[in-house]
Order: sequence, then structure tokens, then C-alpha cells
Amino acid sequence: MSDYLFIDACFQKNVPRVPVWMMRQAGRYLPQYQAVRSKVTFLELCKTPSLACEVTVQPIDEFGMDAAILFCDILIPVEAMGLSLDFTDKGPVFANPIRSRGDINKLSIPDPHETMPFVMDAIGLVRKQINVPLICFSGAPFTLASYAIEGSGSKNYVHLKSMLFSDPKSAHILLGKLAETCTEYLKAQVASGAQAVQLFDSWAGILSPHDFKEFALRYAKQIIESLKASKEFSENPVPIIYFVNGCAPYLEMLKDCGADVLGCDWRVDLAHVRHIIGDRMAIQGNMDPTALLGTQDYVRHEVKHVVESAGEHSGYIFNLGHGVLPMTNPEHVRVMVEAVHQLTAQ
Repeated sequence: MSDYLFIDACFQKNVPRVPVWMMRQAGRYLPQYQAVRSKVTFLELCKTPSLACEVTVQPIDEFGMDAAILFCDILIPVEAMGLSLDFTDKGPVFANPIRSRGDINKLSIPDPHETMPFVMDAIGLVRKQINVPLICFSGAPFTLASYAIEGSGSKNYVHLKSMLFSDPKSAHILLGKLAETCTEYLKAQVASGAQAVQLFDSWAGILSPHDFKEFALRYAKQIIESLKASKEFSENPVPIIYFVNGCAPYLEMLKDCGADVLGCDWRVDLAHVRHIIGDRMAIQGNMDPTALLGTQDYVRHEVKHVVESAGEHSGYIFNLGHGVLPMTNPEHVRVMVEAVHQLTAQ
């Protein structure tokens, strides 16, 4: 047993109650965050360790979450590879998106300590200020490739899928470079003090099952296997969470992904997930983030439904099925956390 509910749940050990945290819990729904963000750009916030630390700690102090997640952005390593990143009102934008083999060849595989030292410094600062585990993360190769090729968010993914289906060799070269970058980045985070890591495959749900296996799962598994074989992870076992947005069609494949925890979006019932994957992994999720826009009674109702769907408490972590929305009332987050604690206390 560890000193932390969250870590024990990740490794499917018995816990006195279900641990809870939220994706994007350090962010725009919190007035404290908005006060910090009003003084700097988004990238400045990500790259200033003292500020990243401050907003990471805010929800722990405010709500008593059972884990913190480092404030950063999944595209930071892609910028370090050589793409020009900016954030607009519509989200992240790459000025020089990947559209050819030549563009891919220009990308480097960065040393995370040299190119992203602000992330490692922020980890050290956060660890000194919290008494819960710190989760760090990376985007998964397919999701990072999606942004890098499209240049921004997309509805139809025309550029991405054109490369996947007309030039798969180039797509695989890009995905391989991203996998190596992600692996080194996550190893550096753990060496700097991360106590758990999450791999975000936020765009993987746009793929057919066979394409998911070929272009997304293949590289996520490569990262997970490399991490578990590394010195950083073997000396101090760190749970690995794989979150797939739109995971329902892929559950049979995901049960062999090698992660310690499967993060699930809200479109699938957790009882069904457990039926498919058995006890191979812990489960994390999966309340619809928009449920927090309902009444407080509705929030409690949805928490109860999700907890009951998840079944027995060992090997389960409560979370949303995606990131908390900016317009969410913080008091509803408080209600959610309290409901999880009350409903699952043994």
C-alpha cells in the first residue's frame, strides 16, 4: 500500500473510498485561475514555473481533490520538435503544419530537460506544495499528429486523413518520431517528480477500429512498453493512464494496451467497460462534463449513477469523461467531490 488513495486505486489495491480528480481541473472555470491568466498569455502561463505551480495547486486547496494534474498543454513537446505554436480565441494553431515527408524530416526529437525545463521546474515546485500525488501527461502520438497535420482543431480532419490514407509511410514516420518524443518527455517528468502519468488520445475516436489499431493504439502501446522497461519507471513504479476519447468501439483492443488505468469518456457505461477488460486495468471516469451544468441535485444523481456503474471500489478512480468546461460553476465541482466521498466511504 502507498500513502495515497489515488495511487493505490491505479494499482487496483483496496481503498477506503474512491479517489476523485478532474481532467483540466486547473483551469478556466476557477476565478483564481482567471485572475492569474489575466496577467499573462496562455503560453507564458505554461512556461512560467511559479505560475504553472500556482494554478496546479488551486483546485487541491479549493476542493480537496485526491490528485493534482500539472498545468501545461499537450502541444508543448510538438513545439519543441520544431513547429511554431500559438494560441488564439479558437484554440491552438501551428503556423507551419506538417503536410509532407519533407516537413516531417525537419522535426527533431528534443531533449526535454534542455527544451522544456520549465515543465520540470514546475513539477519540483508543485511537489513541495501538495500532499496528494502529482499527475503529469503527454498527448498520445495520434492526437499530437492530428494537431500537427491539421494545424489547428478540425471537424473533418481532411489533411490528417489524406496523409493517413494516401501516404501512410510518411504518417508512420511522423507517429514514430512523436512516440519517441512522448516517451522521453514522460520519462523526464517522472525523473523530475511526477507520481503518475496520463497519455491523452483525445482525437483517437475519429478512427475506424482497424485504423485505431494501426495509427493510434500501436504507438500508445509502444510508449507504454518503453516506459515500463525504462530505468525511471522500473526503479519507482509509476501508474500509466491511457485516456481515449471515444473508446467504446475499441475496448477489446484496449484491454491489452498495457496501461495500468483506462480512462473512459462519458459515451460508454463503466459496467460494460469492466465486463470487457475484466481486472486487467483499473478504470477512470466518466461523468459527462456537461452534467456539472445541471442543478446540484442532478450532479449528485449523476455521481451516484457513475459510481454504481463502476461497481466495486478497488481499481476505480472517479473523473469526468473529458475536461471540465470553462462555464462550470465551481460550487458544482465541490458538490461532485463531496458526493463521491460520501457515496463511496466504507
